[in-house]
Amino acid sequence: MDPNLTRRAFLEACVGVGLVACNAAPFPVAATASEDLDALGQAEQVRRGAVTPRELAEATIRRIEALDGPINSVVTRFFERGLARAEAPLPDGPFRGVPFLLKDLNDLVGTRKTMGSRLFADFVSTENSPHTQRSLDAGLVVLGKTNTPEFGLVATTESALLGACRNPWNRAHSTGGSSGGAAAAVAVGILPMAQASDGGGSIRIPASCCGVFGLKPSRGRNPKAGPKRAVDISVKHVVSRSVRDSAAFLAVTERTDSGAPLPPTGVVRGPSDRRLRIAFHTANAYGQEAHP
Repeated sequence: MDPNLTRRAFLEACVGVGLVACNAAPFPVAATASEDLDALGQAEQVRRGAVTPRELAEATIRRIEALDGPINSVVTRFFERGLARAEAPLPDGPFRGVPFLLKDLNDLVGTRKTMGSRLFADFVSTENSPHTQRSLDAGLVVLGKTNTPEFGLVATTESALLGACRNPWNRAHSTGGSSGGAAAAVAVGILPMAQASDGGGSIRIPASCCGVFGLKPSRGRNPKAGPKRAVDISVKHVVSRSVRDSAAFLAVTERTDSGAPLPPTGVVRGPSDRRLRIAFHTANAYGQEAHP
């Protein structure tokens, strides 16, 4: 990140993404100087006064409008709500003022949550999920929700309700799933980080398909989903442009209460002093060996 990046240069570069998108073929994955800023880099620009949260939100909205049409990653948009939050006092978290997208499996009060299903096409959340609330407490500005297959159950992102999400690198290829909308939005340059979830590969598969960073935290690190779910095998996190964004997001969303099943990780800033032991096996549940 260029510490001398001015507000004008930042916004001009963001607008330039849309101009590139209108004139390039095949569909571009933009990479200008400002587009290289990760979420922590954008938050630092806000802290320094180089850019305001509203300006960041407006730039992201322009990128959604310029880039997302052929990709179909952002399926629910509430831009005015996001802009209003960007202008209001924000929590002084590590991502204060940074634009954000939620996967369409998550509750944000007053917004549509379809879960990719026609059964819930008009469902509106009446409360924030615990993980959504922690994201808001970190200072993030939510502008919409991303594509997911029905109930997030398959490893491709396509549904009868929301349609297929296309891979920005090659629109004939899959984004993977079920967090394909989030991974595509980050990969195409809409924003540096988007919320995702993973029960059996739903962060890791799209991250691999779309060329972004995806970590599945251990089960038990997320805040409890509440009494409505006796068992929840899915964990919530993000796909991101940088490893440090993923580490910082985990630090602000992980459980730190006395009943947490795992000790807090905190902010990981570099390699551990301890050597790690990693176990793996090559056979599946039926005893079949993986192809070498």
